[in-house]
Amino acid sequence: MKLYDELVARGLIAQVTNEEEIRKMIDEGKATFYIGFDPTADSLHVGHFMALCLMKRLQMAGNKPIALIGGGTGMVGDPSGRTDMRSMMTVETIAHNCACFKKQMERFIEFGEGKAQMVNNADWLMDLNYIELLREVGACFSVNNMLRAECYKQRMEKGLSFLEFNYMIMQSYDFYYLFQHYGCNMQFGGNDQWSNMLGGTELIRRKLGKDAHAMTITLLLNSEGKKMGKTAAGAVWLDPNKTSPYDFYQYWRNIDDADVLKCIRMLTFLPLEQIDEMDGWEGSQLNRAKEILAYELTALVHGKEEAEKAQESARALFGGGGNKENMPTSTLQEKDFDENGQIGAISLLVACGLAPSRGEARRLIQQGGVVVNDVKVTDIDQKWGAEAFRGEGVIIRKGKKVFHRAVLQ
Repeated sequence: MKLYDELVARGLIAQVTNEEEIRKMIDEGKATFYIGFDPTADSLHVGHFMALCLMKRLQMAGNKPIALIGGGTGMVGDPSGRTDMRSMMTVETIAHNCACFKKQMERFIEFGEGKAQMVNNADWLMDLNYIELLREVGACFSVNNMLRAECYKQRMEKGLSFLEFNYMIMQSYDFYYLFQHYGCNMQFGGNDQWSNMLGGTELIRRKLGKDAHAMTITLLLNSEGKKMGKTAAGAVWLDPNKTSPYDFYQYWRNIDDADVLKCIRMLTFLPLEQIDEMDGWEGSQLNRAKEILAYELTALVHGKEEAEKAQESARALFGGGGNKENMPTSTLQEKDFDENGQIGAISLLVACGLAPSRGEARRLIQQGGVVVNDVKVTDIDQKWGAEAFRGEGVIIRKGKKVFHRAVLQ
């Protein structure tokens, strides 16, 4: 099976502008393509997974990826999927986030001469002359068409700022610039980016003639992939300091039964023939499929050694072995305890990052979702003395599947 057909079989292709030519370019390894990442945090999360895995697949087939970091567009903020305006970031924050992204991307794609490139659109967007941009680029865009775009329509009721209204023009200009200066002939993005991507293709056609080759393609469910990166406690990050390898493994191990084979097909590099054999799996077999998914993705992000540790630890915990060695652990300080040398249940959950706020911690306890050393916590005012946290510490379980250890330094 050739690469384009494999991408379709894995459920990755949603829309294209010229399927025949795109298929030919991808299969022959002649695509120089870009995917954009706005640096809204100092780590990528699992919502970026689909794009990163796609870049890896395409590079393995000889195509050349361009990872476009939105140092310029990040100054404006993408309104797609938003009900309110994004917080403004400083230049220093954006630069730091860009550096963090590259380090994580190197797990997926190979950078270097003749290989993948990383570029920052601040390098050309920040120096644009406003009047020149209006004359040369703005004239190519219909305001009526822009307002019909889904990314803008959903913001019209609450109010769309003029700042955000320019995002489509800036993203379109990115493709135009990359086409001219980097030989970029293809762009990828999620369904929520389709209007912006078509804007880039149209800009190239308007400025350089209809024979200019520029392709667009979207990833199926990429907008859902962004939601996939969120949990009740926040985002599932690729940075091990934000989401430990064990918690990362557990996230995938606990996904819904209905999503497991879809994720294996879209995100892992297992042969399609092997995945097809899993299509009829049910019951306990689905748990095995979830283990396969969790192991493969943890190994991809954190390496095989960390994936094996996470799998061992998870199996031991759920099998009653209580293996603590690789369990996520928080180290408490003396200052976390009150004047009597005790710490309350609510403070403990917040200190360990098991609840984002005291209110959320209170709710978890009241709903019976917290167990400490195999005893359910029923009183929000329950406290433990410092001695309980010395040595091997205490084991906290949130819900049925999240285990955490707390020790006193």
